[in-house]
Amino acid sequence: MALHPAIAAGKVAVITGGASGIGLAAAKRFAGLGMKVCLADVSDRLDAARAEVAALSSEVIAVRTDVSRMDEVERLRDAAYDAFGAVHVLMNNAGIGAGGGAFADHDGWRRVMEVNLWGVINGVHAFTQAMIDQGTDGAIVNTGSKQGITCPPGNTAYNVTKAGIKVLTEGLQHELRNTPGCRVTAHLLVPGFTFTGITQGNRAEKPPGAWTADQVVDYAMDRMGAGDFYIICPDNDVSTELDRKRIRWAADDIVNNRPPLSRWHPDYKDAFEAFRLD
Repeated sequence: MALHPAIAAGKVAVITGGASGIGLAAAKRFAGLGMKVCLADVSDRLDAARAEVAALSSEVIAVRTDVSRMDEVERLRDAAYDAFGAVHVLMNNAGIGAGGGAFADHDGWRRVMEVNLWGVINGVHAFTQAMIDQGTDGAIVNTGSKQGITCPPGNTAYNVTKAGIKVLTEGLQHELRNTPGCRVTAHLLVPGFTFTGITQGNRAEKPPGAWTADQVVDYAMDRMGAGDFYIICPDNDVSTELDRKRIRWAADDIVNNRPPLSRWHPDYKDAFEAFRLD
């Protein structure tokens, strides 16, 4: 399958959350294709990540960036343009897993909103117009989550941030496709269960049900090449068909006026199971 036209040798990719996980896997894949790479992260692993990517491409820079701060994201943009003269792929991938329940951990809410949601908003605001003005093929990839679509109970704050990324990215793609002469596309990357720093906890080995970060990146590259906006990754436990049924059930809570999150409501347990198996 062909790659997205923004992904090619000599093009430039900027990746937030690039020191580990999906971000680092993407950086290595881009570098392996001959792209120039700008890594951004607040992690102490940033320099080590840059060295790993530099083993695949001689044109790599690393910029320590707190994505929750617009001034730092603007500084990241300027550093990328100063070093490489253009940006063809922006991957707003930085995120944290913390948060809180609907009325618990106000500080956790603020932090996860600032990093997960405002980090993506800042990236979109800092880079989009410059990428449009280049007049070249481009792609903006925002990392969401299935928790922002089906919204399982528990970490409501995290769900809100990822739901916000979905809505933002949908609106972004609509505006891009209606901008005359624009050659930049937007894509919502929705990983399944992926073995990364956020999900691994105290586990040293990947659980059988999880995908690796490399698998997520490979899937995303294929789907971007096919022109997909929604890139909803399966994993070794959850198939694409099951994902679709969970998403459809969640939307039908509104259509059928069921209780919210009815998938986890005891009165609807059997109905969902029958729907899942149908």
